[in-house]
Amino acid sequence: MLQQTQVSRVMQKFPVFLKRFPTLRKLARAKSSDAIRAWRGMGYNNRVLRLQQLARIIEQHFDGRLPERVEQLRELPGIGPYTAHAVACFAFGKQVPVVDTNIARVLHRLFPTNGGRRSPGSTKPGGAETWELAGRILPKNRAYEWNQALMDLGATLCTGRSPRCGLCPLQTLCPSAHTVRHDKRKPTRPERGRGGTPNRIFRGRIVEVLRNLNGRGSISSSLLAKSVKQDYQHRDRRWFTELLDNLERDGLVQLRKFKSGVRVSLPEK
Repeated sequence: MLQQTQVSRVMQKFPVFLKRFPTLRKLARAKSSDAIRAWRGMGYNNRVLRLQQLARIIEQHFDGRLPERVEQLRELPGIGPYTAHAVACFAFGKQVPVVDTNIARVLHRLFPTNGGRRSPGSTKPGGAETWELAGRILPKNRAYEWNQALMDLGATLCTGRSPRCGLCPLQTLCPSAHTVRHDKRKPTRPERGRGGTPNRIFRGRIVEVLRNLNGRGSISSSLLAKSVKQDYQHRDRRWFTELLDNLERDGLVQLRKFKSGVRVSLPEK
């Protein structure tokens, strides 16, 4: 939930979602449409489908219980090095390093690499060298507290754009203290969309309309198009069809073709 979503919003939605699906088994056995409805207000709806896919695999191969070891977690779809280590450490108390963007930034500034390959201001999590360093300096039997502390330090003081070195408890030990140049924001590529509105916004609107059908089940694609784009015209038809096809490919909608046209609904699998 925290991926690309503000903490304040997650704090509101997480208890509601957990009440609806208190266990991985409950989520695994639910209809995808119910999972999507429960994800209301979170955005990036394909996340809940990936979460449900994960829950179904865990039910099938691990009797509905999340595995504890990093190696087992890494075998699950959608779980990379950071997530595997974070779950192992914070959920199961395993003595393993955790490297996210904030922790990587702190480590790169405390231990800048030789040869200028990485600047103290870098915010990229890095590869094997960063993970090796994180494991080497991990205090014995203090992984939980240590990793949490590094995360907090990177999120509050050792930030990417405006590090507050004067308040940092490590400023006398850090070779990068008071020397970091403020990172400049890289220009972002314009998103594909229509009339200045990104496609991801229209995707979210489509799913929201389907959530609110109140038992009707499906809606015609033409009515759906006018519901999400008030100035919808015939020339938008190809663009909207592509939107629906992509949503169906992602598993977020179900399309049924009839002589009278296309009907759209949430998936019922």
